[in-house]
Amino acid sequence: MSTIPFEELYQTGREAQRERYRRIAAGYEAHFGKGEVSFFSAPGRTEVGGNHTDHNHGNVLAAAVNLDIVAAAAPIAEPVVRLHSEEYPGTDEIILSELAPQKEEEGTSAALLRGVCARCRELGYRVGGFQAYTATQVLKGSGLSSSAAFEIALVTIISHLFNDGDIDPVTAAQIAQYAENVYFGKPSGLMDQMACSVGGFTAMDFRDPKKPVLEKVEFPLEKAGYALCIVDTGGNHADLTGEYAAIPAEMKAVARELGASVLRDVQEEDFHARMGELRQKLGDRAVLRALHFFRDNTLAQEEAACLKERDFPGFLSRVVASGRSSALCLQNLYACSDPAHQGLTLALALSESILEGKGAWRVHGGGFAGTIQAFVPREMLETYRAQIEAVFGEGACHVLSVRSAGGVQVKLTKM
Repeated sequence: MSTIPFEELYQTGREAQRERYRRIAAGYEAHFGKGEVSFFSAPGRTEVGGNHTDHNHGNVLAAAVNLDIVAAAAPIAEPVVRLHSEEYPGTDEIILSELAPQKEEEGTSAALLRGVCARCRELGYRVGGFQAYTATQVLKGSGLSSSAAFEIALVTIISHLFNDGDIDPVTAAQIAQYAENVYFGKPSGLMDQMACSVGGFTAMDFRDPKKPVLEKVEFPLEKAGYALCIVDTGGNHADLTGEYAAIPAEMKAVARELGASVLRDVQEEDFHARMGELRQKLGDRAVLRALHFFRDNTLAQEEAACLKERDFPGFLSRVVASGRSSALCLQNLYACSDPAHQGLTLALALSESILEGKGAWRVHGGGFAGTIQAFVPREMLETYRAQIEAVFGEGACHVLSVRSAGGVQVKLTKM
């Protein structure tokens, strides 16, 4: 994991970021006292293609974004880790001799902190005591993976404070996923953590999750004349773990009926040949979700190929197709238990109406609540933003850029 100059990491808005870093340094001093600190940054991520394909060892196209979490951290002599976040009261504290999972911690930042430390040690990395103060721009419940950004920030701290930056981005992502699965209690795939760790547009093939194949795809989105928008519909992901967990569970149930553990190991023609039998055994939704896997697994690969070939119209058409597959087959636009709240569906319908066949729109992230993603022609951006925010409120439309760096130590020449 690398070290990057502040000026290289923040291409725009540097003075505002510098002021933010000063605030973070002051926050560290207020909670932990004066001392020399190092700074670390990890980005949020946007999923571009491959909605819920990673947990069945499929393909994904993702990108790191310019919203990040920043930590000021320093090692201490005590075998203790303390972390305070600007956004939340209280300070998490774990003792490094007590790293077993704590059931009562599930769903908390302390669980992620304990899990990251534990997994780093299990893999043979050094973990010493440290104190950290964090502040994030990655919106919670936004589908930009605030939890994955937090996890990658923690691994980045440990990598640089105690291991000379030797934890590579893939291993960092695997450590973060382990903490989220085993300690936090959320059965996520590896895509979120990988996108936050690697940075840029990244095509990911999870056929072997222990050795994912990654390819960075260089594409200047701004030069194509489009803006990447994330629309916050006002929902959040609280109490939706069961909805998320049902997706991989149903996909894997179909795979088991076809003699495999995941759908990536199933021949698509075998699935189609036995579809009638599968729906009788497992129900229509499980079959539809498996159908989505095969569709979106292919679309994610085609999207990456289009970007590499500079075929942006082809890319946009596949993003729209991916969104339709999520809506029709994956069925993750709203929770069945709460049909009155369908902000994602409404935002997608509005986007289709406003853009009138230009650009692209799709559900963003895990779905069920939170955000949609849209690629909007620059000349339509203000119209799009105004009409979306008239429905979902001022500030609901976030215009982002793609960040090339993943989890990094930030080198400052001045504060």
